[in-house]
Amino acid sequence: MPYLLNAAQQARLNKICRGAKDLFLGNALQDEHVINVRYRFTAAQVNAGGLGLTPPIGKMIRPVDYTMIAIGGNAAGATTVDVLTGATKLLAVAVAALTRSAVVRAGAANATVLADGESFVPLSPGATITVGKTGNDLTGATHIDVILSFTLL
Repeated sequence: MPYLLNAAQQARLNKICRGAKDLFLGNALQDEHVINVRYRFTAAQVNAGGLGLTPPIGKMIRPVDYTMIAIGGNAAGATTVDVLTGATKLLAVAVAALTRSAVVRAGAANATVLADGESFVPLSPGATITVGKTGNDLTGATHIDVILSFTLL
């Protein structure tokens, strides 16, 4: 059964949030609390299409915000670095915006979301969020940090 957090992540979160026991039920999180998860993808993982987030069985992800940061250099090569669900681009960030250590949020210049707020509606039950690229392979940056803020429904 896929869970949002692995055992090590759950232990760290429980240690950090000791006073927030009402947020957790085992490895599943209660509805309507905003959760922030940071993933650090290597350029090779972005080029291959790295897996980012799979909800617990029976839950849906409702994205709240997306953030990207280029690590180790300026991104180059690709046209965009994308956050996707299936073939749908929830966020497409132009590599020109991914300069080393710059924080790029959804909706900022060069960070395109779907029309009419569709990047922030609940995804289908069990739908995963992945990271990929459009165009040539990503070069320059050694890693791309992707920070996802979401709730579970």
